[in-house]
Amino acid sequence: MSSVTIERVTDKKGLKAFIQLHYDLYKGSKYDAPNLYSDEVHTLSRDKNSAFEFCEAEYFLAYRDGKLVGRVAAIINHRYNTQWQRPCVRFGWLDLIDDIEVMKALLKAVEDYGREKGMKEIIGPLGFTDMDPEGMLTEGFDQLGTMATLYNYAYYPKLMEQMEGYEKDNDYVEYKVFVPKEGMPDKMKRVAELCMSRYNLHVKKLKKEDVYGPKKYGYRVFEVINKTFGHLYGYSEMSKKQMDEYVDMYFKFIDLEMLCIIEDWNTPDHDCIGVGITIPSLSRALQKCRNGRLWPFGWWHLIKALKFKKTDIVDCLLIGILPEYRSKGANALLFYDLIPIYQKYGFKWGETHVEMETNGKVQSQWGYFENEQHKRRRCYKKSL
Repeated sequence: MSSVTIERVTDKKGLKAFIQLHYDLYKGSKYDAPNLYSDEVHTLSRDKNSAFEFCEAEYFLAYRDGKLVGRVAAIINHRYNTQWQRPCVRFGWLDLIDDIEVMKALLKAVEDYGREKGMKEIIGPLGFTDMDPEGMLTEGFDQLGTMATLYNYAYYPKLMEQMEGYEKDNDYVEYKVFVPKEGMPDKMKRVAELCMSRYNLHVKKLKKEDVYGPKKYGYRVFEVINKTFGHLYGYSEMSKKQMDEYVDMYFKFIDLEMLCIIEDWNTPDHDCIGVGITIPSLSRALQKCRNGRLWPFGWWHLIKALKFKKTDIVDCLLIGILPEYRSKGANALLFYDLIPIYQKYGFKWGETHVEMETNGKVQSQWGYFENEQHKRRRCYKKSL
């Protein structure tokens, strides 16, 4: 068998090949929900992605006999490394054929890049920040992927098991949470109503003018996310520029009815202490966007999902409650507001975002509902 060669992406043609590989490799997959091509270009471009304020990266392509057989990104998030005192290089955007030699060549490229930069460890799969998809799927290969997570074939973790020196760093779990056909769980209802009467916590429903208005709710939402996720694996605090980017990214297409904000009315400015950003699942619509393009017909499938709710699934993109309010039951108040909306649109179940397997407090909130832990994914590490 001929050897594998690695080439560094140095121009737009190389970046196009880097992005296109995923669409080619997963063509016809029933479970992969590929990102839009334009979103991938934005994330991977140094002049577009605000994460490059504190990150640096290189992208590598693997070839055999002139054929593209794999890709990987090498990323150094300096803010994370400083915050956690962990000099590490991340690997992400890993895609390849079922071939251990290709896996070895790709990860060696990332390892060598990390050593050149003085890094002591390699970890991944991770993106630039926690807002990017992370973790290699190890269970749930027969489950539909989501816009916010990675999907990979079952041979990926099998290849990782053969990689010398790599071991588990962190596992994530994901849940399928079933929407009650009518009404809502009694316990959740009692806890939510107690939140309002005893602690003076209340639901705030946004209008478009609230997002960029004087109170800047768009930014307040991501300030809560910063404070909520700040202690979690892989997280680095969002900058003001990143918040600008995410406010534009999320609020230009989400249905504000499916967004819930919890406020503390004991404070003069009604501080935002919790947020739930949810959207109709876009997975099937994304599968119909040929090679991740909106044209000629991809845009229509996305509109059907977003505007007309032509899906049975709701994606829970970001759920965050400030730590000091979790014991007061503020999580229940989020779903006290959202469950009737899900029922109105006929959603059958919700897909949670990734949760650390050790984060029992987050997972306990799904105990109000019938639920099923249906996916698991892993981040690996290796000392350099």
